[in-house]
Amino acid sequence: MTFDDGAAGTGGADHDRVRRSYDAVAEEYRARIGDELDGKPLDRALLGALAEQAGDGALLADLGCGPGHVAAWLAGRGPAVVGVDLSPAMVAIGRERHPEVEFREGDLLRLPAGDGEFDAAVALYSLIHLGPDELAPALTEIRRVLRPGGRLLVAFHIGDEVKNLTEWWGHEVDVDFHFLDPSAVAAALQEAGFRIEAQLERAPYPHEAETRRACLLARRED
Repeated sequence: MTFDDGAAGTGGADHDRVRRSYDAVAEEYRARIGDELDGKPLDRALLGALAEQAGDGALLADLGCGPGHVAAWLAGRGPAVVGVDLSPAMVAIGRERHPEVEFREGDLLRLPAGDGEFDAAVALYSLIHLGPDELAPALTEIRRVLRPGGRLLVAFHIGDEVKNLTEWWGHEVDVDFHFLDPSAVAAALQEAGFRIEAQLERAPYPHEAETRRACLLARRED
């Protein structure tokens, strides 16, 4: 199975495997996925709502940003955007192609950002590279970098299995994709200090891997 929805956003024990895998596919990933939002109207609507809720003058974070296409889409709607990714190759592509976005290397367990720096954040298919014991610390870290009342949009594949890829678009990789239970993610968000504002599931678009997906919008509570 090939997954076209993933982002190198994690660290911990699998830090090096994930980073090397995304470095290996970075150019192919950009070529194949760089315009994916053109065919994802629901995703665009959710991202647009997040940007609108963040308000004028907001600073948004794209956590596990890959080559920066989502960050650039958000920046085109007005907010300033910072993209964060574990993969140096992804960050390099983002900086070259999207100079309107600031890019930083980092992972979800140790974000390169100050306390309360961002008004909102997205983590699209980056939680899926976290091990079971890393989800709660990552969400707590994301809460740290959001201002009080800041919103977080997360998306992930639904399920309870772990898929390992050793070949991806002709490149040798070693990366795990963790499918997640929406109720478990919602509970973890609440435990980390978020209130769930919206939750939905959707079927894959024709050009996506055949997995059901969940999107949760949460707000930092204080």
